[in-house]
Amino acid sequence: MAEVDTITGYHAHVYYLPQTRERAARVRDAIGAAFDVTLGRWHDGPVGPHPMPSYQVAFAPAAFATLVPWLALNREGLSVLVHPESGDEVADHTEHAMWLGPALPLDVEYLRAVVERHR
Repeated sequence: MAEVDTITGYHAHVYYLPQTRERAARVRDAIGAAFDVTLGRWHDGPVGPHPMPSYQVAFAPAAFATLVPWLALNREGLSVLVHPESGDEVADHTEHAMWLGPALPLDVEYLRAVVERHR
């Protein structure tokens, strides 16, 4: 069994399309105003394992109990991937991941290749 104390942080990836970018911006602005997080760059196309435009929100484990429920209620219909940072990139994005809204197909092979390059 994995130990919870291996989680050093969390990421939320907020996905959007060109026609929903304004909604994504509202969600991003509200997150930045209400929570102690690190807002990542906008990616207006697929990047890494992510199949469509997105931005990342990095946050500490202590913020999980308030930020994730807030996202569940305020994601404006956008899909959001929430995953821990436990040191296992593949498992964190798959087995340990949670989706708010419809799940999207991640490029898991990309993650596996990254892990192999760093061994």
